[in-house]
Amino acid sequence: MAAEATKTGVDRRTLLIGGGVGVGLLLGWEFWPREFAPNVAAAPGETVLNAFLKIDTAGRVTAIVPQAEMGQGIWTALAQALADELGADWRQVAVEPAPINPLYANRLIAGDYGEAHVPHFLRGVGIWSAQRWATRHALMVTAGSTSVRAFEQPFREAGAFARALLCMAAGKRLGADWQACDIEAGFVVRGDDRFRFGELAAEAARFSPPKQAPLRKPGEGNISGKSMPRLDLPSKIDGTARFAGDVRLPNMLYASVRHGPLGNTKLVPQVMTAADQVWGVSGVIRGPDWVAAVANNWWAAERALDKIQPRFETVGALPDSAHVAQALDAALADKAKSIVTIGKPDPILSGPGLIEATYEVPLQAHATIEPLVATARMQGDQLEIWMPTQAPGLARAAVQAATGIPYVIIYPTLIGGGFGRKLENDAAIQAATLALQAKRPVQLMWSRGEEMRRGRHGPPAKAHLTARLSAQGQISAWRVRIAAPANAGEAIGRLVGSHGSTGAEAAAVDGALPPYAIPALTIEHAPADIGIETGVWRSAAHAYTGFFTESFVDELAAVAGQDALAFRIGLLAQNPRLARCLSHAAATGGWSGEAQSGEGLACHSAFGSHIALYVEASNEGGQIKVSRMAAAVDAGRLINPDIVRQQIESGLIWGLAAALGDRMTFSHGLPDQANFDALALPRLKDMPEIDVELIGSNEAPGGVAELAVPVAAPAIANAIFSATGKRLRSLPLSLA
Repeated sequence: MAAEATKTGVDRRTLLIGGGVGVGLLLGWEFWPREFAPNVAAAPGETVLNAFLKIDTAGRVTAIVPQAEMGQGIWTALAQALADELGADWRQVAVEPAPINPLYANRLIAGDYGEAHVPHFLRGVGIWSAQRWATRHALMVTAGSTSVRAFEQPFREAGAFARALLCMAAGKRLGADWQACDIEAGFVVRGDDRFRFGELAAEAARFSPPKQAPLRKPGEGNISGKSMPRLDLPSKIDGTARFAGDVRLPNMLYASVRHGPLGNTKLVPQVMTAADQVWGVSGVIRGPDWVAAVANNWWAAERALDKIQPRFETVGALPDSAHVAQALDAALADKAKSIVTIGKPDPILSGPGLIEATYEVPLQAHATIEPLVATARMQGDQLEIWMPTQAPGLARAAVQAATGIPYVIIYPTLIGGGFGRKLENDAAIQAATLALQAKRPVQLMWSRGEEMRRGRHGPPAKAHLTARLSAQGQISAWRVRIAAPANAGEAIGRLVGSHGSTGAEAAAVDGALPPYAIPALTIEHAPADIGIETGVWRSAAHAYTGFFTESFVDELAAVAGQDALAFRIGLLAQNPRLARCLSHAAATGGWSGEAQSGEGLACHSAFGSHIALYVEASNEGGQIKVSRMAAAVDAGRLINPDIVRQQIESGLIWGLAAALGDRMTFSHGLPDQANFDALALPRLKDMPEIDVELIGSNEAPGGVAELAVPVAAPAIANAIFSATGKRLRSLPLSLA
């Protein structure tokens, strides 16, 4: 018979283990003295050792991961960090999503926001207050390539503390000092004595851990630093993985939703009996700016909406692409706020001889395979929501605010493509509304058309860059003014239920600080009101600032009459990690630097990591053909090299799509692109040969999920200039 579940007693020291002393997840006692206990569920036979892991009687180690798994491999990477410290057998490691708890707050992303949104003299206070707010409000967020950077240390400490507790239990049985025991491959060992984890876990939970985590060197457990098999792949391959669309509940209904054009749009009252013509339809439910049909299958619900042809009315203008372009131009010509200033660039950037260029990027679709989807069920006085979410705490708060129901449980599922899109909670709120009115469980899935229509796409941006070269051909001064929506303030305000900031913000120019040695520069943001809500997009502002910077640097090299590689290397003396990446990428690609070679380079530093990209591209019948990409990456100490390589390849393909086809245009408040085929996304036949070199490093792990996006477009544009002599400054790139 399996042993009963064991729950550890909670005291101050236990909480320190669960929270991770190294990152201060238990803090602020003098200001709000409260303790946060782990709330991990324990099944029969399981023992919760701390907030990040539990062990069952069979010896299976379950890592409790707060970060959403959306294909980036974070369930595997963080579990590796823990298992390596613990000394577990990788074949006995499993993963479980963490419940909402302040112990799992992503304080790194909160600190980044605090740093970016306060004056310089209040910078430390801003970070401090943002991190404490994040902890107190259980701000669990998977975004900004922060997962490994924020949680590797807590997971390592959790594994180290659990290892100590297991050794204490073994030491007691042996009548020996626990420090004479060790752990390897799932066993506690001392000489010839061996104990399985499962037979010690319940007893281990009764011990008090040491004051400091007895950390080993990363990789000492023979797990971290290796390309271990991903934990999420087997179930995805055999079909047993449960995404939000796979949820099935007794007596459940299915729903589809229809929205009107963008702008101040409301649903027009109308007779909707046409839905009755579709078999299986249970009813039609109206929202303020949407209408949903509920049926015994999703197809019937979608057909019912086609029959109804709901009408909407808009007060004021309907936004379109012409208005977006005008708003960007107006902002670029208006006053801007300096976000970063080094030296005195203004005197240098006056008079003749300046080099100037203007670049722009459009609204860009997330184009996730999985559209927004959520299932809601009311059980007694509590509302349950199954959904793919990158921020479960914010999702819960949004549903609570929309329904007035205080007891909301969020069950996060695997995500079929996040990229910032699954930070939004529209489907969860709508599903909850439908379930409450239908008095039955309801699964709502947006159609692809609705996903394109109301997708809160990546923001557009337009930049004017100015520079002066010295007599020696180096950059003596640099200015970039970027017109773009205050996307971060807008999105964060929407997600936390407050009025977001629309003023100039550092987040809108993130990544615009060149990695090169430039003695005088300024970076300015000109907020643009484009009349269309935008959202977080993969790599955020880095996606366009990387394009602006690396394209313009290439122009400067050409004006200076220098080889593009040598020009960059000469300016990277203070950034040796990026210089090394650039040298390796050029060597791997076989950089010649010859005229009309069709070769292009770009490099970028972000998320604590560095990347350089070599591209070969050509003009084939008026179309851009990218035949090869060679990337070199320094992401610090790697937990799982294969996952890093996968994410770099993924980012390059994402950037390729943005460079050559992925954009959104609007007419009369509606997108001109209603499905994947209208985005001209690259297909398998369009894929270049891709080489990724991972440069060894002992530095702290950096983020990689978004790292490759910023370099793809400029490297392609620079390669096309080499091949054709034509400088392309707008995305998507076109030779027409």
